[in-house]
Amino acid sequence: MTTLAQQIFRRLGDGEFASGQALAAEFGVTRSAIWKAVHVLADAGVPVEAVSNRGYRVSGVAPLDGAGILARLPADARERITRCEVAWSLPSTNAALLAAREPPAGEAHVLLAEQQTAGRGRRGRQWVAPLGGAVCLSIAWTFPELPRDLAALSLVVGVCALRAFPACGVTGLALKWPNDLVAGGRKLGGILIEMRAESAGPVAVVIGIGVNVALGAQARAQVAAAGNAAIDVAELGGAVDRNGLAAGLIGEIVTALPGFAAQGLAPFAAEWRNADALRGLPVSVTRDAAVEIGIARGIDAAGALLVETPAGLRRFVAGEVSVRAQR
Repeated sequence: MTTLAQQIFRRLGDGEFASGQALAAEFGVTRSAIWKAVHVLADAGVPVEAVSNRGYRVSGVAPLDGAGILARLPADARERITRCEVAWSLPSTNAALLAAREPPAGEAHVLLAEQQTAGRGRRGRQWVAPLGGAVCLSIAWTFPELPRDLAALSLVVGVCALRAFPACGVTGLALKWPNDLVAGGRKLGGILIEMRAESAGPVAVVIGIGVNVALGAQARAQVAAAGNAAIDVAELGGAVDRNGLAAGLIGEIVTALPGFAAQGLAPFAAEWRNADALRGLPVSVTRDAAVEIGIARGIDAAGALLVETPAGLRRFVAGEVSVRAQR
């Protein structure tokens, strides 16, 4: 059921002021109910502005619009998407698609959420995404057979994400192996690939991507408390247009997937290497309880991380390790 807070969020998405009296009349409730709904949004991190004699407004945070996102996609990407839905709040868009039936090969199901309450990163880490302050989306896709470079899919999705950002006025981003979008050493977004596969035959994957758009003080405090440094699109001077960014990300990813199935990482490798945030830096690589120190030397043809250590050049696969730059 749609709550009053959801209705108010969508109503104020145009950025214009609306008085409590006008909202109460529009939704057939009391002004007190409107006040409570506004406070629900504010407590969830939505930047609600209240001004005497003018009312309430939400500036810079427009509601996600599934139909509008589809309309912005290039025709070849739009034709591949058989489902595009926006949820108000979910524990995880990835988990929801993993629990659903996978799409037929060559088709995509897309799920976005205004808010994730249990968003996940790699290795079980939490992903903080305040209501209206991030793009949280997942794409379900089925490969007819196992792609040869499936372990490098997060790198390919990273390249696709970088291609989408200039349209939002954001350039100069980098990619931290294997799944982070960074700017100035701070995390802008993350990628999580999960899959279901039989021993032979089709391979169903869910591609999750989260991007910080306008975090707000509350979410920044949560990220800092976890020991991480975040940055968002607003701080980078980009357009805070979540629908436009979502359309760009979805379009680039869905368009690239057939090529990745046919050719693997190779067509994307040069772009990834040009955006490599770790190359030439001292890094620590943690696998289980063991830590190795060395110099990052880029990736190999399959997307594995190469690290020059005292014992020689080592190769690390994404699912096994955690990597940090040493400052």
